[in-house]
Amino acid sequence: MFQFLPFSSQIIIFACDYISLKILDMRYVLLVVFSSLLLIYCAGPVEERSTSVGSDGWLRGVTDEKFEIVAGQFGGFARSMMDVHHRYVEMYWAGEDENWQYAEYQLDEMRKSIEDGFERRPARAASGQHFMDVVIPEMANAIAEEDKQIFDEAFELMTLQCNSCHAMEQVAFIQIHKPEVRTGAVMRR
Repeated sequence: MFQFLPFSSQIIIFACDYISLKILDMRYVLLVVFSSLLLIYCAGPVEERSTSVGSDGWLRGVTDEKFEIVAGQFGGFARSMMDVHHRYVEMYWAGEDENWQYAEYQLDEMRKSIEDGFERRPARAASGQHFMDVVIPEMANAIAEEDKQIFDEAFELMTLQCNSCHAMEQVAFIQIHKPEVRTGAVMRR
């Protein structure tokens, strides 16, 4: 290309071209970065449109409002306690039937329900921590023994702990007692 020039001149021309390309590249990069920042700044916050979803559009609002509505459907700790009550009753009858696998299953589901309740209502966790750390493991050990007398003793202690927790949460009027009537259909024959 520049063969008519001496070699040293060719090097200088290539060096100048390289430098000008680098300067051009840098200008291009700065232009792209500046333009992008300008676009982001000028765009400003985007306002979310309120929409309805679900059958018959029952879930309305922007995303945050929908989350609040759905969270309300889960309820607070009382919803967890309804499930815990069901598990408590079923676990009792499983122990009476000496259906140890079913008793273990109910205890594990009870633990999960309580954990879910703590997630929704963290303020309740302090009262329930002893129950989770001590009472449930003791009940699990009693079930593992597969001995009805040991189970009955542990169940009685668990019942006392339930009532103690209720008192700490200012709902001492909720008194739990050993079930007297079987309401579930699961029986060991």
